[in-house]
Amino acid sequence: MKRLILALSKGFLVPSRLRGRSLVVGLYVLIVSFAGFVGVLLGAFGPKDMRPVKLFGIIQLQPSPVDLAIFGMVTIGLFLGILLSLVVFVSERYDEAHPKG
Repeated sequence: MKRLILALSKGFLVPSRLRGRSLVVGLYVLIVSFAGFVGVLLGAFGPKDMRPVKLFGIIQLQPSPVDLAIFGMVTIGLFLGILLSLVVFVSERYDEAHPKG
C-alpha cells in the first residue's frame, strides 16, 4: 500500500492531464452537471404537488424540469465555487508565506 501511495504521489500512475486545476475544474463541472440532471429528474418524475422554489429568495422557479435543473446547478455551482475560491485564496497565501525549499 505504501508503494502505491508513493507511486501516485510521484505521478507514475496519474496521467498529467488529470492533475491539479484541470482535475478540480473537471470535478466541479461534473458535480454541477449532476445537480442539473437530478433537477431534471425531480421535475419530470417528482411529486405532482411540489411548490415553486425561490432562487436566492427572489426569483421564483416552478417545479418544472428546466427550472429545477437551473435551481440545482446555480445553488450547487455557487456553493462549490465559493468553497473553491476560498481554497485557492488560502493556498496562494500559504505558498507565499512558506516558500518551498
